[in-house]
Amino acid sequence: MNWDRHRMPRRARRAGIVLSAVLAVSSLALPGAVRAQGAGAAPSPASKDESSAARLDRLEKEVAALKAELARLAGAGQGGAGDKERLAEIERRLDVLAQEIERLRLGEEVAGATASERGMGPAASKIYRTQRGVSIGGYGELLYDRAQERQEDGARAHLDLLRGVVYLGYKWTDRWLLNSELEWEHANTDKGGEAAVEFAYVDYRWRPALVLIPSGLINQLHEPTAFLGARRPDVEDLLIPTTWRESGVGLYGESGPFTYRAYLTGGLDARGFSGEEGLAEGSAEGANAKADDLAGVARLDWTARPGLVAGFSLYHGGAGQGLRTGEGRPLHLATTLAEAHAEWRYRGIEARAIGVRVSIADVAALDRALGLTGAESIGSRLTGGYLQLGYDLFSLFPHGEQSLVPFARYERTNTQAAVPAGFSSEPANDVRSWTLGLSYKPIPQVVVKADYQSYDNRAGTGQDRVNLALGWIF
Repeated sequence: MNWDRHRMPRRARRAGIVLSAVLAVSSLALPGAVRAQGAGAAPSPASKDESSAARLDRLEKEVAALKAELARLAGAGQGGAGDKERLAEIERRLDVLAQEIERLRLGEEVAGATASERGMGPAASKIYRTQRGVSIGGYGELLYDRAQERQEDGARAHLDLLRGVVYLGYKWTDRWLLNSELEWEHANTDKGGEAAVEFAYVDYRWRPALVLIPSGLINQLHEPTAFLGARRPDVEDLLIPTTWRESGVGLYGESGPFTYRAYLTGGLDARGFSGEEGLAEGSAEGANAKADDLAGVARLDWTARPGLVAGFSLYHGGAGQGLRTGEGRPLHLATTLAEAHAEWRYRGIEARAIGVRVSIADVAALDRALGLTGAESIGSRLTGGYLQLGYDLFSLFPHGEQSLVPFARYERTNTQAAVPAGFSSEPANDVRSWTLGLSYKPIPQVVVKADYQSYDNRAGTGQDRVNLALGWIF
């Protein structure tokens, strides 16, 4: 297998946006700060060096003191006009404090970039916490990697600005907003980089959208501070082609502990499939995408308790997009992707698990249409999954907002778990890997990552590598 694939940019595309209808729940902005004294007064302002945790603790003490005073006045049984006015003022202040505490718990104070909403990543959620006007956020990733052997360009080590991303949003009213993600990969489009619109939508109860497919754990939450490891897992690159977006229509919402998403989108294009890289290049990413074949995807998540989420998603659709056999028969190439996932965060523990299975129909005809022979065949079945466990050492020895997470991930991918009769699979595409690493956040918006990856495959050609990465969001 060509392990240099992580540095190979996807072909540049201009993202087109089509009108669609996505049923959404509109958010209402929390009130802004008001005067610190008098009726309806806001809580006392934070000092410049006060952390969010310290401010939250101070506000909760203010609430306790006000409740004690409220109880004292109520117990005194005074009925004068002054007492009634004082009671009303305390109740108004309690309401303002409750709103401020809720705002802090949502993470708005930490640069608006530590809480997720609507299934989006932390920085992508920033527009939902903006009261009016422009919202700007983003993230970036700088990666240094050193492979065991020299790569195709003759070098063993590479330094790459993987991504520079800007989230640009605008909130017109409490109910109408625009959100978009603009991405530049590999720093320079003249040297193989890419510029693309990752998503763009206008949010009301019905919205036009270029949507992120709700499959896996990283496709929707792909900002560098949201996952462990300098690189995204291979499972969520080759089997789930992260970042995977399509133009489409759909709905999302929640009911009790359950959240759901369902979309009708353009289908994948099998011309981009390969035996080595699976589905990685199968999405047109919204750029003049062929729509002869459509697809549907649905996801259901269950929050069993705070910090513990489990769910699954199912994608099914055609991938022929006008391909025909030599006899002129159209190929629909029904493609089904099923995955189950779970994530657990508890007192410093960060655990993830995912399993993915992909099946593609009529692959023999697809191979012939693309001129593939022997071990070049596209897999009619692709499988993969990983288990990951990390622990924040600073949960035992607090250092303010800092975190230090050593982690381990075991991963397996096979992009040719099955091939049609008359074709063969390439042993190098059946891969097992271990990733051992460390993730350090000096503040919640900046992360430094270091890891060692040990690759093994049935051909015995796997290459180990060392990765160092710097990531940020804002």
